[in-house]
Amino acid sequence: MRTADDQWDITSSVGATALAVAAGRAAESRRADRLVDDPFAQAFVDAAGPVLDVPDDPPGPREAQATYQGVRSRYFDESLLGAGTGQVVLLAAGLDARALRLRWPAGTTVFEIDQPQVLAFKDDVLAAVGHPPTARRVGVPADLRQDWPAALTGAGFDPARPTAWLAEGLLPYLPADAEALLFERVQALSAPGSRIAVEHFGDAARRIVSDPDLRSLSRRLIGIDVRELFFDEPRARTPAERLRGYGWTVRVDPVAEVADRYGRPLDGGVAEAMGEVELLRADRAQ
Repeated sequence: MRTADDQWDITSSVGATALAVAAGRAAESRRADRLVDDPFAQAFVDAAGPVLDVPDDPPGPREAQATYQGVRSRYFDESLLGAGTGQVVLLAAGLDARALRLRWPAGTTVFEIDQPQVLAFKDDVLAAVGHPPTARRVGVPADLRQDWPAALTGAGFDPARPTAWLAEGLLPYLPADAEALLFERVQALSAPGSRIAVEHFGDAARRIVSDPDLRSLSRRLIGIDVRELFFDEPRARTPAERLRGYGWTVRVDPVAEVADRYGRPLDGGVAEAMGEVELLRADRAQ
């Protein structure tokens, strides 16, 4: 079970979910009608060795989960590129390969914050792949429950410049007080003209942990029941409420509507469990 100061590598606890997400992006990238093209995702999965147990049962839940990964990745890709900033921060970056696979404007720096062992694994795989990044990529080994702003500024982050932030697949893995502090710190570090994109699970988190197909898939893929990874604590305010309170302009998009817009509607249990997840982008006025 989770604790307030637990740690992990890429094959344990929350770290293992990054591998499962990479497997989903790899599957999505193989589709002719793919929403995201991530040529690095399979390399991460392969480098981890026999960690993921790819089940032989009917592929419905796996395909639906890959579709969800494609939808949210495409939404966040567009949000970050559309921000028009030269500074990007990926909060809990995991195996996100945006610093290599997206076409960033010249001079862009992408800061990736995550656990030290996760970033070390990622660095080793990318070095072996040998593909040059499309932006300046800076790893920031830090725990988002600790003093990550000091680590970020120490790595060269400039709070006086507009920043594009991303909190993807993150919030349910944080205690409630750490989530509140995360947004306080983003606010303090965001110059006018900044943007943040967020995946907000809200009440959908309880649907996810109670859905038998998703729980079974999680146990088979990474050997962990997803219920053991979420901090199921009341959250005093939603991300949209917090950001509006700070004066940001917020747009909220239910993921089911985003999927429909992309022509890839969610199906089956994933639609029921995750269709209520909200993807949002918020901008701080110039």
